[in-house]
Amino acid sequence: MIIPSIDLMDGQAVQLVQGRRKVLEAGDPRPLAERFGRVGEVAVVDLDAALGRGDNSAVMEELCQVVPCRVGGGIRDRDGALEWLDRGAAKVVLGTAAVPEVLEGLPRDRVVAALDAWEGEVVVKGWTERTGRTVYDGMRELRGLAGGFLVTFVEGEGREGGFPRDQIAPLVEAAGTSRLTVAGGITTTDEVAWLDRSGADAQVGMALYRGNLDLAEAFTAPLRSERPDGLWPTVVTDDRGGALGLVWSSPESVRTAIDEGIGAYHSRSRGLWRKGATSGATQALVRIEPDCDRDALRFTVAQAGDGFCHTGDWTCFGPARGLRKLERTVKSRRAEAVPGSLTSRLLEDGAFLRGKLVEEAGELGRASGVQRVVEEAADVMYFLSVALERAGASLVEVERELDRRSLRVKRRVASAPKGAEGE
Repeated sequence: MIIPSIDLMDGQAVQLVQGRRKVLEAGDPRPLAERFGRVGEVAVVDLDAALGRGDNSAVMEELCQVVPCRVGGGIRDRDGALEWLDRGAAKVVLGTAAVPEVLEGLPRDRVVAALDAWEGEVVVKGWTERTGRTVYDGMRELRGLAGGFLVTFVEGEGREGGFPRDQIAPLVEAAGTSRLTVAGGITTTDEVAWLDRSGADAQVGMALYRGNLDLAEAFTAPLRSERPDGLWPTVVTDDRGGALGLVWSSPESVRTAIDEGIGAYHSRSRGLWRKGATSGATQALVRIEPDCDRDALRFTVAQAGDGFCHTGDWTCFGPARGLRKLERTVKSRRAEAVPGSLTSRLLEDGAFLRGKLVEEAGELGRASGVQRVVEEAADVMYFLSVALERAGASLVEVERELDRRSLRVKRRVASAPKGAEGE
């Protein structure tokens, strides 16, 4: 699949030819990251840090909060890698720091070892210094220590002139169980599809910036369909992972979804279908993902309005359940302002809500036995949902925060709560 790439200098997205000559300034990287992130992970490279002349860490950390980022450039030791993992990077990309003594102290599945090659020889320090080692030497040394390898053909970087296809199969084999990503010179959808069939991903920057490679076409290039009309079955899920329904996608609908950031699908009776255009039950696109066989898609969306189904239900399989139902019920109570409703009073009276949260949390802490703990936990979840609604927040934001925390490698030291000493 495609891995869109953003190179940063002075806080702006740029592209260099062979790492030396700036040929393109793409401006603010935030809109690029938001769009690129709709198709998966985004590679973000700090060229200033790599060249030892400052850094773009503030911008990069901001991007990590918006989309899943592979962060690279200027990470020179284990502590630097750990810092970025704790700051929210989905993965770190290490070049000169990709040595066994560093990688052994990092989580394998979140490390990509970068081997930049000039005519097969590994180059370092912003592609300015030759090492005398081949890419295969580097792979043999690091095999089993990194979850992925990034091989950049420097002679083709920024030139959009293709890459040496005859080297891909040996590189995939050398990578073993680690996923290979290839960069440098990739510019056509055929190349993206060919790499995917060969077992490698395509990291692309210049061609996307210049519009020579369409993001949607590059994303759909590896997909296949067994249907005569070429449509792909598409599972639509809400932003908490719950299935909303099953629809169909076409190249046109996928392009519309990616370009406009909405839920857009193919209707076999109407053609292009922008969800909610007439009903108001619109969708903001979070991400599109292919399945493992590349013959089906999953759309993750933030659903607005009553729900996904034409019946008015949250899903085509019936109404919302569990925490999603609770959240929607609390929201409706706020809109209706039902007199005498406990929810309405809690939403209006912050002191009353705080007291109930403390009370119910205490009861949960003292509860014993499975059923009693479940009952008290349900009480806490109800008051928690009211607190979130009162603050204008949502459960999905809590889940995203938990996901961000799960990316941290350094763990907090547990300490006794205040007032619990001696108990």
